[in-house]
Amino acid sequence: MSEEMDSRARQLAQYMIETGATVRAAAGQFGISKSTVHKDLTQRLREIDGLLYDQVRTVLDRNKEERHIRGGMATRRKYKGA
Repeated sequence: MSEEMDSRARQLAQYMIETGATVRAAAGQFGISKSTVHKDLTQRLREIDGLLYDQVRTVLDRNKEERHIRGGMATRRKYKGA
């Protein structure tokens, strides 16, 4: 089971690095919960592959910095209909 989880963490990391996806988008793509994605990328991946962890951490940090902008744009689309 652990090898399966390690493999999933690596796949999630590769997906997020290649696409710049959010945790929510990655969870939807892989059919798992956001908390599982977050745990895989922040805890499990750090232990199994430090280099990959550093790369995905960059994506996670960028997404965190931009989330208020995405939220504002979603609200704008909701009320403007565009």
